[in-house]
Amino acid sequence: MIRVLVCDDQRVVREGLGTLLSLIDGVTVVGRAGDGEEAVALAAETRPDVVLTDLRMPRCDGVEATRRLRALDPNIKVLMLTTYADDRSVIDALRAGARGYLTKDAGAVEIEQALRQVMDGQAAIDPAVQHHVIAALSSEPALPDGLTPRELEVLRLIADGLSNTEIAAQLFVSEATVKTHINHLFAKAGVRDRAQAVAYAYRHGLT
Repeated sequence: MIRVLVCDDQRVVREGLGTLLSLIDGVTVVGRAGDGEEAVALAAETRPDVVLTDLRMPRCDGVEATRRLRALDPNIKVLMLTTYADDRSVIDALRAGARGYLTKDAGAVEIEQALRQVMDGQAAIDPAVQHHVIAALSSEPALPDGLTPRELEVLRLIADGLSNTEIAAQLFVSEATVKTHINHLFAKAGVRDRAQAVAYAYRHGLT
């Protein structure tokens, strides 16, 4: 029996997914969450095998939720189900530890197949987004000082003059998460404040 936790900020979507999943033999829905924070809390209680989650959500998005879920329990498999299929979204999700990535065009057969693939230790990437993975990986620049792609994204938004609150809204994460990214990138880049961070970004051609 595959234990699945559903996470989507739209109630009609998560209820519909819950109903669909309950009709699949060998699958049981152990919880429904409205955002990433709730998903992590429910996962700690229910210990699902797979978390089927949306990408863009308030408070804590699917990428950040994936990181937290993997930290909570490395055995939890995360499967993205989202309308977003751009290069950055796909790569961010996979780098965070997602084992699969489906678009919301997927039907019951595709979702069932993806669940079984990730449970078997395989990756489950929708054919519609596979070319994004190849294109993004082939064009991924080497980042200085061990910066991660998400830290680079935060650095660029700092260079654009955005506040922590505005960055959090842009990335669909909490301000606490933004502060964590900033602390990490400041330490790696050896800078003390935002002005030095901006100078660092321009010096390395990262803007």
